[in-house]
Amino acid sequence: MNEVEEAMTRVHREEWARVVAALTRRFGDLDIAEEAAAEAFATAVQRWPADGVPPNPGAWLTTTAVRKAIDRIRRENKRDDKHREAQMVYDDDPPEPAGAIDDDRLRLIFTCCHPALAMRARVALTLRMVGGLTVPEIARAFLVAETTLEQRITRAKAKIKAAGVPYRVPSAEDLPARVTGVLAVLYLVFNEGYLATGPGTDPLRHDLTAEAIRLTRLIRVLLPDDGEATGLLALMLLTEARRAARLSACGELVSLAEQDRGAWDAALIAEGHRLVRERLAAAAAGAAPGRYQILAAINAVHTSARDVRDTDWSQVLALYDQLIRLDPSPIVALNRAIAVAEIDGPQVALADVDRLEDELAGYHAYHAARADLLRRSHRGRESRAAYDKAIELAGNTAEIAYLTRRRDQLR
Repeated sequence: MNEVEEAMTRVHREEWARVVAALTRRFGDLDIAEEAAAEAFATAVQRWPADGVPPNPGAWLTTTAVRKAIDRIRRENKRDDKHREAQMVYDDDPPEPAGAIDDDRLRLIFTCCHPALAMRARVALTLRMVGGLTVPEIARAFLVAETTLEQRITRAKAKIKAAGVPYRVPSAEDLPARVTGVLAVLYLVFNEGYLATGPGTDPLRHDLTAEAIRLTRLIRVLLPDDGEATGLLALMLLTEARRAARLSACGELVSLAEQDRGAWDAALIAEGHRLVRERLAAAAAGAAPGRYQILAAINAVHTSARDVRDTDWSQVLALYDQLIRLDPSPIVALNRAIAVAEIDGPQVALADVDRLEDELAGYHAYHAARADLLRRSHRGRESRAAYDKAIELAGNTAEIAYLTRRRDQLR
């Protein structure tokens, strides 16, 4: 990849949301914004290799996209409403203050993550409109046909338009709940990259984790006082820091206990720890931590240990006790039981895990955790059966390879 191509790739990711957001504000239509932005970037692909990257790529792209949008509106309005054409072509709005483009991006994120949309539609629309990923990229990431993904995005945009979803940041009283929804979308995107759920894709998707981190950084910049945005960013960074150690040379998932900690990304860990300390200071001043902040603190404990034997499991358990009061879900209870095993032994933890069977019988990680606890309790036949069930339910090839090896090591 030459210098111009590298610059164009970088600009695409950085400027796509700015351009789409600016056009959405001006023209009030996600379809027009997306298509005009795509045409502007296509023009850049044709012209920049010959002319060079302009001094202000974002301004060039926005100006070009506005012209493309106006051309489209003029074509449509030749057989339609001339008054609307005049409104679109002649923008009488006063100049936006410095930094308004960032507000536009924030409005765009909240629009794409509106609770009127199904979660799958929110994820797809956010990755397309805010992240700038192509339809084939998103379809591959979530193992759906491109036509299905395209229809999902089209229906989501149509629903936004039909329902009159406002293109704005929510009011102060609605903001906390809406931010929670946005962060949930970004966490879902990150988790799909962290450990892909399907067998037909790479087990680890760095493109998705990187995009989720980039968008979460954007949320934190735009909402610097939101503790959960900071907590989610810290959680993502501390998780992503371990990526290089999570897959063996033969493509098998490597558990946290077996990872080469020297391969962890020290810079990401340092940044994640700094953010966790920032939120701990806020908690000491009376700000109650949320779910992502506690999960980030748990990961900070794990990434602080030079060796798995140095892990402060008492601190991990105390954090899970705090988390389960906020999120009394069976998944949290399962992860808490793993910490219990390190303190009170596998048989005590196994009793906690067995109580979750009705809720987690179809979840492969439940059976994998149970298999490990049974193995440690010297109940080999039951452990093998639990491994078999986990392998049957798991979809990730790297995870299947790990579980198969662990099962085959049983006597």
